[in-house]
Amino acid sequence: MKFGKLSDISLVDFNLPPDDHHNEALLSSLPTLDQKPTLYIGCTGWSMKEWNGKVYPKGTKPKDYLQYYAKQFNTIELNTTHYRIPNMDTISKWYDESTPDFHFCPKIPQSISHSRELGYKTGLIKTFCESIQGLREKRGHSFMQLPPYFSPDQLPLLKIFLEDFPSHIPLAIEFRHETWFNNPETFENLTSLLKSFQVPMLITDVAGRRDVLHQRLTSDTAVIRFVGNDLVPSDYRRIDDWIIRMKSWFEKGLKQIYFFTHEPDNLLAPELADYLANQAKEHLNVITRGPDLKKYAGGDQISLF
Repeated sequence: MKFGKLSDISLVDFNLPPDDHHNEALLSSLPTLDQKPTLYIGCTGWSMKEWNGKVYPKGTKPKDYLQYYAKQFNTIELNTTHYRIPNMDTISKWYDESTPDFHFCPKIPQSISHSRELGYKTGLIKTFCESIQGLREKRGHSFMQLPPYFSPDQLPLLKIFLEDFPSHIPLAIEFRHETWFNNPETFENLTSLLKSFQVPMLITDVAGRRDVLHQRLTSDTAVIRFVGNDLVPSDYRRIDDWIIRMKSWFEKGLKQIYFFTHEPDNLLAPELADYLANQAKEHLNVITRGPDLKKYAGGDQISLF
């Protein structure tokens, strides 16, 4: 993830901002849950041969990566859909090879998110949504990563998009243009729109853009993208701070959180996810699971069953 990356992080204030005061009213308005809330923990893909002997048994072939990934994590930031809409055979394969509790979070194709009209009236939105319908109960929040040039001037276009997007497909949106965040009135207009459609605004914790680490909730779900720095001590301190913040949100009624760990080249993302999962199990009263990185470290025999 190149967005917001810095080569020198020595001067970055990594403290988590205070909770947004608007969240109290939103959380108090949510229906009471009949079970524990859920923390979904995942990385940004499963096609990492470097994870053999760590996430996967040594010698695992690429065709089997998803099956092992889904045993280690309960969600995925599905980047492949950003570049092409998968066909039904691919969707069925993903569904069949993942665990019952697994949630796919597919990115909206860039042919929609980076187009002048956000795919409105092109048929692409319908095609994408019909494709991911095949994930059925394993379909988590899709999310749209808007380009840096998508500015507040295009808020009316975003409203049209949200009105056109199928309401039964969970959606979250990431904003990158700085003026969404540096003007309070603009930010309020945006979050009010998202709240009216029950669409989470992605929260991104990355060194070079602390403005996108806003703490505003706009639905019963939060989606967090966390970008570490090669597992330096501040990576772990930041996770500790997030545990405290998530504990507060969960206790006040938040239904679920999707938390995606990023590291440079994603080689160490599983280690960060492992730390997060262990801290969550110790401090949060939630349904969750994370990787067991010791399981295959000794070169266990491959078995999918």
